[in-house]
Amino acid sequence: MDIESVAPTEIPEGAHLIDVREDDEWKAGHAPRAQHVPASSFMEHLGELPEDDDPLFIVCRSGGRSFQVTQWLNQNGFEAVNVAGGMDIWFESSLPMVSETDAEPYVL
Repeated sequence: MDIESVAPTEIPEGAHLIDVREDDEWKAGHAPRAQHVPASSFMEHLGELPEDDDPLFIVCRSGGRSFQVTQWLNQNGFEAVNVAGGMDIWFESSLPMVSETDAEPYVL
């Protein structure tokens, strides 16, 4: 099964962005509009995913975990797209980021 991937700069405005990184990574810096659903506890949080038919754009640090989550979602009836290069490319592309701390956002 081919997995659709897009660069962070190609995510449509208003798209559902799901960040699957772990808590410490999320707290260090994330996209302002992202929803945090860690890959390690993804199954426990399935009910928190948006229920409309819009695709889910899945992001992690570099694209590996998000690829696995995207693959699983697509195999289980969701429409999901992997964000290639993840938050590393997001940061390099100077896209907006926020942190959950007083520090400047960064990618952990």
